[in-house]
Amino acid sequence: MRWSGQQLEVEQSSTLPGLAKLSTLVRSVQTPEFAGVTFHEVLAKSALNRVPGPSSMPFGWTINPYRGCSHACVYCFARPTHTYLDLDAGDDFDRQIVVKVNVAEVLRKELVRPSWRHEPVALGTNTDPYQRAEGRYALMPGIIEALAGSGTPFSVLTKGTLLRRDLPLLQAAAEQVPVDLAMSIAVYDPELQQAVEPGTPSAKARLATVTAIREAGFDCTVFLMPILPDLTDSRAHLDEALRQVKAAGATSVIHSALHLRPGVKPWFMSWLEARYPELVPKYRSMYYGQNSYAPKAYRQWLGERIRPMIRAHGLRYGSEDPVTGGVRSSALATGSGGSVRATGSRFASGARASRTRERPGGGVAPFGGALGAADDTLF
Repeated sequence: MRWSGQQLEVEQSSTLPGLAKLSTLVRSVQTPEFAGVTFHEVLAKSALNRVPGPSSMPFGWTINPYRGCSHACVYCFARPTHTYLDLDAGDDFDRQIVVKVNVAEVLRKELVRPSWRHEPVALGTNTDPYQRAEGRYALMPGIIEALAGSGTPFSVLTKGTLLRRDLPLLQAAAEQVPVDLAMSIAVYDPELQQAVEPGTPSAKARLATVTAIREAGFDCTVFLMPILPDLTDSRAHLDEALRQVKAAGATSVIHSALHLRPGVKPWFMSWLEARYPELVPKYRSMYYGQNSYAPKAYRQWLGERIRPMIRAHGLRYGSEDPVTGGVRSSALATGSGGSVRATGSRFASGARASRTRERPGGGVAPFGGALGAADDTLF
């Protein structure tokens, strides 16, 4: 589409086939400041997404204000969710962003239902709530206020430095409910980081956000994931990563090896072949056929390498929620995982006190259950 220098935005007269099926589609729009990106504004029918857990675990709850992500991480596990709208898991996922413009309004209605049990809600476990689109649509302030006002604990996992905008709101929310914050920072080599995560803020900018989170009085977990075999798993890279994480003030770290679901694997392997063709045979042998996980022996080797380094840098091993894949809510500190009724100022300091505990042996599941869950809040 060609642009006039005076145009601020242009509404498209047609949409992609899958999106045309949605009765909730309001409009599709492009703007000069987001060149190459189309926003598809929809009216969500629900905001809370129930995520089933393993048989021994309770289900979890997530909110995804956006679908698709301009961070464009080539390894992103959520890519296949775009295929439910007849969009592809590659370039469309990066550039065709679905925006649930009424998500805060719908959420407020759901949170006052008598059936709502005030269980913790995770944000950022599918697509990032602080991706660039949030600068345009500002959906998170309404979500934060709705959750806190209803007495619902929540956590946020993000790569987006825009979280700093909402720190005052998050501080106010922490006076009412447990609030847990985490930053995802996987790659500490600037050139590699921009190659594999081309739409994300730099690691330096995200580390500065970790510092801002700590200065605001919160603990902050850093998700050092995914660790890429033969690219970011060397002692030198891991040691430098942990040094920077500690210097930024982070309180704990969670790590995991690269995970490639079938719908993600072709996109990642195409990137790898273009950038690091010499590594293609190794990756094909590690992630052969329908296998999504790095071999058990590799994951064990990686854990044995990184765990002593985490301790040596004075960091704790954080706790991942096994159902949602986000940081484990401090509202579940007792480990019961049952109903949580979080109201009143008694949580004023609770959100800022570390309640994470290392798993037996320091291990962590490669990813939580939410990673394979379809987001059904459009329908």
